[in-house]
Amino acid sequence: MNRQNCWICKMCRDESKRPSSNITLEEVLQWAQSFEKLMATKYGPVIYAAYLKIEHSDENIKFWMACEAYKKIASQRSRISRAKKLYKIYIQPQSPREINIDSSTRETIIRNIQEPTQTCFEEAQKIVYLHMERDSYPRFLKSEMYLTLLKTLQSNNS
Repeated sequence: MNRQNCWICKMCRDESKRPSSNITLEEVLQWAQSFEKLMATKYGPVIYAAYLKIEHSDENIKFWMACEAYKKIASQRSRISRAKKLYKIYIQPQSPREINIDSSTRETIIRNIQEPTQTCFEEAQKIVYLHMERDSYPRFLKSEMYLTLLKTLQSNNS
């Protein structure tokens, strides 16, 4: 990814759109402390998702975020509808954004979505979280996107 195409790089070059008023240096520095801290901050998941999209592996973060939203659904009727949608998009073999999970987890989800609970995707969400933490998170911290954002905020603070 070169700086000409990166939307964060463009944003950082354009003074009127610099994220420093929203994204703080403190927050960006927290991202390097742990994946958990990255995911717990306001802008961390958004920037990380943009990075994963560039890497062509954003299905994991999209699934993780969809699961977070799914857990908040109170209505059983809405939960059934959303569970089927999540299955079709992320779990079903050959689905558009199929996530990498083992067959036993996939089979458990297939059984659970008949009468979905708020936790029926929990195991798959944990697996995806670990994939992101172990694989793409270390690359994110070394990426041009992260390093450029960090340098821009450091120079704005000095």
